[in-house]
Amino acid sequence: MTKRHTTKHKIDRRLQANLWGRPKSPITRRDSGPGQHGARRRKPSDYGTQLMAKQKLKGYYGNVSEKQFRKYYAEAVRRRGDTSENLIDLLERRLDAVIYRMKFVPTVFAARQVVNHGHIQVNGQRVTIPSYLVHDGDVIEVKEKSRQIPLLVESPQSGERDVPDYLEVEGKTLKGRFMRTPKLTDVPYPVQMEPNLVVEFYSR
Repeated sequence: MTKRHTTKHKIDRRLQANLWGRPKSPITRRDSGPGQHGARRRKPSDYGTQLMAKQKLKGYYGNVSEKQFRKYYAEAVRRRGDTSENLIDLLERRLDAVIYRMKFVPTVFAARQVVNHGHIQVNGQRVTIPSYLVHDGDVIEVKEKSRQIPLLVESPQSGERDVPDYLEVEGKTLKGRFMRTPKLTDVPYPVQMEPNLVVEFYSR
C-alpha cells in the first residue's frame, strides 16, 4: 500500500489545491498549509513554481515515485512532438489512471489496489501492474468474478466525474476501450496542471 494513501489530504493542503476534486478535501474547508497554524507562504521563485507544478502532477497520479516520474520525462523527451503533451499521454496510459478515468473506482488510490489484487484484465489477460501502459484500442475490463465487489458496483454510479472522450465505457459491464492519445485539454483535471513547467524543471 502506498504511503500516500493515508496522507492524501496532507498533499492537498501542502499543494494548496483540491487535487482530485473530492468534496472531503480539507481545502474546501480552509485555505491554509499543513500544521497547527498553517505555513506562511512567500511568493515562490521560478524554481519553486516549477517544483510545485511537478509535485502536483506526481501527486495527482497517487503513487508515482520520483525515479519513475523521471523515466516518464525521459521517454517524453525521446518521443517526437511536444514533450509536455507526451508526458501527459504517458501518465494517462497508466492502467491505474485508465480505470480511474473509466469510473471503475472512486479514487486513484483504489485504482492501484484493484489492479494489484488482480481484478483487471487488458485484452482478456489479467494485469497486476498499476504502471502498465495501455495502447490505443486496448480493451480494459473488470474480471467477471470481481464485478460484484461493492466498490466496483457503486463507483460507476457516482456523479462526481465524467468519462473523457478518449475512452469508451460500458458502465453496466465494467468494460471499456482506450480509443486515442489524449491531449492536455482532453484530460479532466480538477485543477490546472502545467506540464510545460515540469519540462522546464527537469531541463534546468
